[in-house]
Amino acid sequence: MTKKNEYVRKPEWLKIKLNTNKNYTGLKKMMREKNLHTVCEEARCPNIHECWAVRKTATFMILGKVCTRGCRFCAVNTGLPTEIDWQEPQRVAESVEIMGLRHAVITAVARDDLKDGGAGVFAETVKAVRERNPGTTVEVLPSDMKGDYESLRMLMDAKPDIFNHNIETVRRLTPTVRSKATYDRSLTLLKRVKEVAPDVPTKSSIMVGLGETKEEILEAMDDLLAHNVDILTIGQYLQPTRNHLNVVRYYEPSEFAELRKIAFQKGFKHCQSAPLVRSSYHADEQVSEAAKRRREQFEENYMKNPS
Repeated sequence: MTKKNEYVRKPEWLKIKLNTNKNYTGLKKMMREKNLHTVCEEARCPNIHECWAVRKTATFMILGKVCTRGCRFCAVNTGLPTEIDWQEPQRVAESVEIMGLRHAVITAVARDDLKDGGAGVFAETVKAVRERNPGTTVEVLPSDMKGDYESLRMLMDAKPDIFNHNIETVRRLTPTVRSKATYDRSLTLLKRVKEVAPDVPTKSSIMVGLGETKEEILEAMDDLLAHNVDILTIGQYLQPTRNHLNVVRYYEPSEFAELRKIAFQKGFKHCQSAPLVRSSYHADEQVSEAAKRRREQFEENYMKNPS
């Protein structure tokens, strides 16, 4: 086990190729002008350059940039949150249009101070993006909303194309890694999505390198499948600062490849597993066939009649 202040050197395969082209720098400037936040920036995602500059995908973080929880793996600020900004959904929708996104992911800080956990703003943002950008597929990545069923139903009534909620780690490590969240509550939330909207793909993510065993990872896979989760992403935990949990070890790329193979063998419909994979990585590929057809039809019609 890694000692508290022991540093584990990053291996060569975790080096990131930056792509700060005009598309990337222009989007970054627009985010500041619109007073919008992205989890790509706040959580220091290693794939931001690829997603923004190449794939036309971005993850918007709504409901402010201060979280009511203090998870020990996460770089997002913790403290007293700001007031709800009901103009935010329209600003996000406008930004999606300007960016020309094919797929928009909407996440949020945990808002345990709100009765609905922020579900109302989530729903309005999905609706605003869909209304202004009919060809863009929309994925939501909420907190557990304290397990409130009505809040979940409110969000699902907005008809997102993917519902994503991350268990983050294995059962044994959850109390150490995730503040206020529980392993079983997250699983129950994912299962309830299928009860409300059976055709919407559900998705979850696991970080590795926190001290879990392979057997525990496979158990987590089985737990997710037992709760009808369709899509799994697996990535390497990277310590944001020295105040966060230490990396216990770095997994080899071959180990990620093996986990991906096992995930498909177990029955997941889609799996991304690699050192730099995060929950929204290549998310545009994971929507249902119906959502893909809607997006492709819009793009085809636009090419015929750009005006």
